[in-house]
Amino acid sequence: MTIVDSDAARQRSTVQLVKDLTQQATTLVHQEIELAKVELNENLELAKAELADKGKKAGAGVAVLAAAGVAGLLALGTFTAFVVLALDGVMPNWAAALCVAALWALVAVPLALYGRNKIQEVGTPVPEKTIESLKEDVAWLTHQTS
Repeated sequence: MTIVDSDAARQRSTVQLVKDLTQQATTLVHQEIELAKVELNENLELAKAELADKGKKAGAGVAVLAAAGVAGLLALGTFTAFVVLALDGVMPNWAAALCVAALWALVAVPLALYGRNKIQEVGTPVPEKTIESLKEDVAWLTHQTS
């Protein structure tokens, strides 16, 4: 921006002053838009870094939960063998194993259907609202600079 003393401003015509004001206002708007773009990029980089950090921390938790799941599955298998052996005194081995398998199927089917419905409720794993908001921001910035 140009600083003009009051005597020089008085000697300039109104048209020239309005022209200078328009140029300076346009420059200011362009600078503000560029600043907004820089801030948007910085915010996106911060969001990426934050998500990466949270992903690393969550990864450790997921690994421990997976180990707990394996241990739980082993315990469930052992319990299943126990039930089959306990029923062995009442019925043949094959019938005891068939009864326990049918029992687990009765537990698994409703759980599988419930899980499938919950996954379908989520829809696509794309953050649609965020993407739409970013598209609107980019369109606004593009419109402002053109």
